[in-house]
This record gives sequence, structure tokens and C-alpha cells, in this order.
Amino acid sequence: MHMNPAYASAPRTDFADLRRLHARAVRDSVTLAQRVTPDDLTRQTPCSSWTLADLLAHMTAQHHGFAAAARGEGRESAHWAVRPLGTDPVGEYTVAAENVIAAFATVEGPDQAFALPEFSADRTFRAARAIGFHFIDYVVHSWDVARTLGLAYAPAPELLRAALPIARAVPDDDSRLAPGSAFRPGLTAGEDADNLEQILTALGRSPRWRCPELGADSGGAGCD
Repeated sequence: MHMNPAYASAPRTDFADLRRLHARAVRDSVTLAQRVTPDDLTRQTPCSSWTLADLLAHMTAQHHGFAAAARGEGRESAHWAVRPLGTDPVGEYTVAAENVIAAFATVEGPDQAFALPEFSADRTFRAARAIGFHFIDYVVHSWDVARTLGLAYAPAPELLRAALPIARAVPDDDSRLAPGSAFRPGLTAGEDADNLEQILTALGRSPRWRCPELGADSGGAGCD
């Protein structure tokens, strides 16, 4: 994602649990991506102005970039480059997803430094925070893909419990209105909203959004 500098610290999850839940969120996205057909790639997504092809290309690039950061190579801009999808976009995505999971597994501890140039060119970030960034992104992007395809998305309850405080820790300020902002201004969750709906609304996505090809469009959500 083009990371918004308005991220704040979120309550900490045990580092081993964070990596485990992160891997689960990323593999959930793979399961959904494997349902994508070539005809689906032109569909609109909850990310304003992005097709599903655009979203998959972005997601693939972010896996490569974060994997490079875990290896100490995050300052090299080539690792973050978004490239056109090849002839097997789902296969490419699957490989990239397993690559970032494997790279995170090699991280020595929560304080290892990650260079994330899309977030800041001047500082590094603790591994625990960087993995949290990637984790919340793929909880939300899994929903993006599922909604675009008209599929159900029901992450494990413990995954959503860990993701909710991270989502709530993203400041809801004017930076969300800037072009290319990761998220749009937060929406009001219903009184009976579950954890997933609270995550989505906190980050400016409407749980009621539907792909125009499948039904009524509730509007774009703003994406990385």
C-alpha cells in the first residue's frame, strides 16, 4: 500500500501470535485469489477507481516489498514496484504471498528494523509494527477481493480480535482525504456491528458495498 503517515501505535499482540495470525490473513487472501478467473479481472473493487487486476498487482507488489524489508533490503525501490500482471496472475500472487510469510518467519524479534520507504524515507519501523501494517492491510484486502467476487469472507474470530485495535489506531484525520490515501474517513458502525464491520467502517469502507457487476454499488472505499 501507499502507506499513510498517520498510522499510530496499536495495542501490542504477542509477536509469535502476530506472525501466526498474519500468515493466516495472507493465506485467506490466497484462497480468495484462487477463485479469480480472467473475466473477473476487469471488475470494479471497493478501492476507488481500481479494477481487480489493479488490486492484485498492488497486493503482489506489497508482498514483495515487505518481504524485502524483512530481509533488510526494504530501501531498494525496485522491490516495491507495481508491475503489470503476467499470464498467471493468481500463481504470481500465491508465490508472492508465501514469500512474505517465509520472510517474516526469519525475523529475529519484534524490534528488528524494517525500512518501509513508502511510509517514511527517513526512519525505520519495529518489525512488530511493520507486520501489523501488513496484517491489517490483508484483512481488508481479503474483504475487497471477496466482495468483488461476491464471495463470503469470514476470518477466524481471533484474527479479527487482533486486527480491530490496529484498525482503530489509524487516526481519522484530514490525511485520509489526500489523493492516494490508504483509507477514507471512518464511517459509523451500526450498534450490532461485528468485529469485521467495525474494522471496515473504521477504515472508511462500507460493509454494504457491492460490485456493480453483481448488484447495487454503494461507492468506492478509497484504497492504498
